[in-house]
Amino acid sequence: MDVVLALPAELTHRQASSVLGLLLQGLRAGQASHWVIDAGALRVFDSSALAVLLECRRDAVAHQKTLSIQDLPPALAGMAALYGVDSLLTAHASGV
Repeated sequence: MDVVLALPAELTHRQASSVLGLLLQGLRAGQASHWVIDAGALRVFDSSALAVLLECRRDAVAHQKTLSIQDLPPALAGMAALYGVDSLLTAHASGV
């Protein structure tokens, strides 16, 4: 069974630390081998959203889990491409 957590509608520098903490707590709570972050509700964001997603990816790899991100907003996907990290967010992160 997958662990699925949703991002809030707004994820900027102001919310990054608290959102990251909640995501990591939720992801680590279960025994699932696959983690999913649903970004469908995300409307307001800055580069901090990428930092949060990349940290979740690092944590998945460290815990030998897989991670996928669904419904990434096109503008955030474009930002990830601009920074050269899009492949880290679109492919399954895997620690196995």
